[in-house]
Amino acid sequence: MTLRWYSIVVDSHDVKAQAAWWAETLSWPIVYDADDEVVISPPFAPELPKPETPAVERWPGFVFVPVPEEKTLKNRLHIDLAPGPDDDQKADVDALLARGATLADVGQGPDVRWVVLRDPEGNEFCVLSPRE
Repeated sequence: MTLRWYSIVVDSHDVKAQAAWWAETLSWPIVYDADDEVVISPPFAPELPKPETPAVERWPGFVFVPVPEEKTLKNRLHIDLAPGPDDDQKADVDALLARGATLADVGQGPDVRWVVLRDPEGNEFCVLSPRE
């Protein structure tokens, strides 16, 4: 098989706002912006498209697309974010909360070393303890 990870698609009510929120969260640039699709990609990844870049060297991005329905259940797939080894997890969580994230209880219990949050449209993600 010759499959490769191409992107993560995020269903959104406001694709521009969601893309901007995640772009700021990850410090990734918006590399494509249309009314029906906004793409963010790692800053070290090639801009879209660069055909001279081999496919195996292209990094996946996030593609935000519009949907009419509301999110109703816990995500089956989520993103884990990790502070650097010398960073402060609580400060990062506080900054995300100040920007519109909310705390989420998905049954994780009080003794875990990660924090579960929801982005402004309700998608769960975790902020792990600091690590390489």
